[in-house]
Amino acid sequence: MNDLLQVLPAVQEALSRGRPVVALESTIISHGMPYPRNVETALAVEQVVREGGATPATIAILNGKCCVGLDDAQLDFFGRGRNTWKVSLRDMPYVISKGLPGATTVAATMRIASMAGIRVFVTGGIGGVHRGAATTMDISADLTEMAHTSVAVVSAGVKSILDIGLTLEYLETQGIPVVTFGQDAFPSFYSAKSGFPSPLRMDTVEEIASLLLSKWKLGLDGSILIANPVPTAHEVPADEMEKHITQALAAANEKNITGKEVTPFLLKYLADHTGGESLEANIALIKHNAKLGAALAVAFSR
Repeated sequence: MNDLLQVLPAVQEALSRGRPVVALESTIISHGMPYPRNVETALAVEQVVREGGATPATIAILNGKCCVGLDDAQLDFFGRGRNTWKVSLRDMPYVISKGLPGATTVAATMRIASMAGIRVFVTGGIGGVHRGAATTMDISADLTEMAHTSVAVVSAGVKSILDIGLTLEYLETQGIPVVTFGQDAFPSFYSAKSGFPSPLRMDTVEEIASLLLSKWKLGLDGSILIANPVPTAHEVPADEMEKHITQALAAANEKNITGKEVTPFLLKYLADHTGGESLEANIALIKHNAKLGAALAVAFSR
């Protein structure tokens, strides 16, 4: 094991015995939700993974180590989010060398999960091509990491604050298979549909596990994106959310919010301006993804 990894004993035992493990990100705790809902959600998501027959491994950076699995006290620490870095790939060497606390994004979580030997990762929604990227060149490192790191990513699709069409095009260019679970339409995070068809559809975790095995046996490194539509009871209609997103983007532009601060700003704006509706949808979808991710990890381990 890499000496920069610090693996929680329960996670280490599961990995050593070949049992299913599901990686979880920590940015959603530190930069995606308010305290204490973020910690409550993190604990609930871990429990969903356990109930699904897998071991949860929430990933973060602390005291110069890549932590694979956090205890309750550490989850609470990251939930309070005091001086916690939002860590993508470019930030990892700096944050580790300085011994700073860091909440990991999709890209950083994938890399650390791969280092530990974890094959399935659950998140809310992936980053992608930002709106206006033709001018700003703002494209998430999540996409380039998915092209190289062989970890399956279960999400509710692409965050709807992004340009979903261009993100799907970029995923195709990078050779990343995109599968929607149980429907033909590609979802848009808060909503079950985005207006774009899904490149692939599969209806069972066994099918997806077979796809993963086939891809990696062929020597084709990189991820597969499994898009899991938000449950109908919790979705926010796409046209309603689009109005709020347009306003949020205008507010971010007015305040000169750029770089990695954009997504946390937009998510908070949406939660504040939808009466908490977007926050509740976010919590529902991450639990829903955790259930699918655990089932996929169990199927793949077989």
